[in-house]
Parts: sequence; structure tokens; C-alpha cells
Amino acid sequence: MATGDATGKAKYLQIADDLAAQIRSGTLAPGSAVPSETDLMKRYAVASGTVRKAVAELRTTQLIETHHGRGSYVRSRPPVQRKSSDRFRRSHRRAGKAAYLAEAETSGGVPSVNVLYIGPEEAPQEIAERLQVPAGAKVLARKRRYFRDGTPTEEATSYLPWDVVKDIPEMFEENPGGGGIYARLEEHGFTLVEFTETVRARLATKAESTALALSPGSPVIHLVRNATVEGGRVVEVCDTVMAADQFILDYRFAATD
Repeated sequence: MATGDATGKAKYLQIADDLAAQIRSGTLAPGSAVPSETDLMKRYAVASGTVRKAVAELRTTQLIETHHGRGSYVRSRPPVQRKSSDRFRRSHRRAGKAAYLAEAETSGGVPSVNVLYIGPEEAPQEIAERLQVPAGAKVLARKRRYFRDGTPTEEATSYLPWDVVKDIPEMFEENPGGGGIYARLEEHGFTLVEFTETVRARLATKAESTALALSPGSPVIHLVRNATVEGGRVVEVCDTVMAADQFILDYRFAATD
């Protein structure tokens, strides 16, 4: 492949394009190692800085992932999963399906969850504001990491007011039962009427990159959801970080006032 200026593209972008074409054609198969920096320097007759920029470009486009001390590899992550507003339908809860299982069924793959922590915490400022409780107020935190086909895809922490959950023993169990925590809330008289979500994209922190097996500098989707019951009270705030390349956010909106 030529890396001159005939195309008008910078050399590192030409190299990135060539490697991307090899990945998409299967010449560089999913899970295979990307040639070393030395090999790429020889192949394309360029300096190390040019090779590093080309590899960084492939990381940015999510075609490869880099592991410290091991090198770069072609990504072999599972298929994209849609996060649809339909996942919160009451019919799913009545059928014994929590939102994650309901949405995972439509995207293929084998879903699983690892409960990291369940217990009391002091409400962080933003969470307290959403729950309309004082900052530092006692809340129940439920932190989970979700997997599809054994690969971590998202990490979520639910925060619930202590006075709401203290008399619902299932809320303190790793498995709260069919339909998840929303089903348990409704069984105890907290009828859900609305979910609102705030979504933004950003780069993963070091801790998030480790938790979700992401390359350094990978993007994540940060989603924070309020669950509101009759009377307007917010009874849960769910703070979720998702591997951006693994999800499509798919929402439905009413066209009427």
C-alpha cells in the first residue's frame, strides 16, 4: 500500500484505512493480534509516531482494543444490543422479566449479571437531588455488572430511598425475584407511572475501562434514570455506564400533547 501524499491523506490515516480494510475483510480476524509497532514501521516504511497515531485511530473507531503489556487486538465483542423504552413495560414485569432480561432477549446472546454490592450508602449530591432527599441521606444502593456471552457490557447502581425499601426484604437480596425491583415496588403499592432518562457520551474513566474491559480512551454512554410513581415521587435513580459500541438507544415518543 502506498503511503505517499497522492491521496491527500496523512500517512497515519492511510495506514489506519488499510488495517481497517483488513479487519473488515477478515484478513485480520476477530481476536487476532494487530502487527507489532516494529512490524508496521517496516511494512509501511514510516516512523514509530506515525504507526502509533494509526493504531490510536483504529482504537477511536472501536475496531481494535489495546491491553497494557500485551498489545492490540481486533475486537471480538458481542453484537450490539438495543436499549428500548419498551423494556419497562408492565407486561414484562408481570411475566417475571426484569428490564435487562426483556431487552437482552431481543438482541441475542446469553445475558448474566454479577451483583457487586447491596447495602446502605449516603446519597451523593446528584442522586439526592433526584430523589428529593438531603445530600448524605441514607439510601439503599444496588450495584450490578451486566454481561452478554461472558463479556461485560454495562455497570449500574440503583439508589432507593430507605423509607421505601426498608420493609421490602427482597430489595436486599441478590435476586429480588421475577420482574426485578420494579415488580417488588409495585407489589408494595408503589405504582410506577413514568421513567425519565438523561443520556450523555463521554470517555471512560480508568476504573470503568477496567470494569468493562475497554481500551484506554474508549467512549461510554452515561445514562441516569428516574423511576417515578403515582403522586410524583421518585423511588429509584439508576446510574448506568455502558460500553458505547455495544448499545443503540432506541426510543419511542408520542406525537400528541
